[in-house]
Amino acid sequence: MINGRSRSSPGAGAGVGTLAAAPVREDGRETAREPARPDPPPAPETAGEHALWKRRLRHDIRHELGTIIMLASAVVVAEDVGDGSRARIEQLLGETRWLDHLLRRLDEDDDDQPLPSPERIRVDELTAEVVTGMRLATPHEVCFGGGEAWAHMDPVALWRAVRNVLDNACRVAEGRVNVQVEADQGWVVIQVDDDGPGFGAGPGSSGARRGLASLGLGIVHDLISGYGGSLEIRTCEMGGARVRMLLPSAPPPREPDGAHADDWRPHP
Repeated sequence: MINGRSRSSPGAGAGVGTLAAAPVREDGRETAREPARPDPPPAPETAGEHALWKRRLRHDIRHELGTIIMLASAVVVAEDVGDGSRARIEQLLGETRWLDHLLRRLDEDDDDQPLPSPERIRVDELTAEVVTGMRLATPHEVCFGGGEAWAHMDPVALWRAVRNVLDNACRVAEGRVNVQVEADQGWVVIQVDDDGPGFGAGPGSSGARRGLASLGLGIVHDLISGYGGSLEIRTCEMGGARVRMLLPSAPPPREPDGAHADDWRPHP
């Protein structure tokens, strides 16, 4: 109240109406107030401005990732760094490079560019890389086994799929997670077992934990189904969940490498 006049609070924003002064009759009584009218909302942000904002934000994020990579690269070759610390730094470098791949994929999506064609990749090696990083980030025992296995798939999509499944397993496990990769009858199988309560079971299965697991598995299904893959959820011998990602297998590359183009066709 200033000089007998009312005003809206300094923090009042769009959509918050102000009260008009009420008329007063000769007997001193106020008449009924008119209903407050909300202030008009601000003009919506254009799609072009929003896209530019996202592009600039990703540029800044990528710049910070580049700084981390540069610093870590300098530390990893330092003579006063022990073997254990060097291994952790190398894994940190790997994680930041995957993040950079994800940011570049977002840029490609904004530019309406088609997704990269599938590549012939070593599924066992990529999975082992994810397992190595998870071992440094969880107190649980994460075991890995498997032999040479090839498939046609986008490596970034496969990294995201394996990372989501393994992250879910380590979140609910009591102490052990087993990861196995094998080629069997035309399929590459990535199997992740945990000794937790099982998917959808246990006191922590309701609420946020189950929501995160469901969201992660939904992402995994979408990532691999476009490459002819499928997702299976079972119960393993340890009593927890068993998640199996199946991909159509591919033959190993011929030598010399690159002599013949990959003959990739979507699995029906």
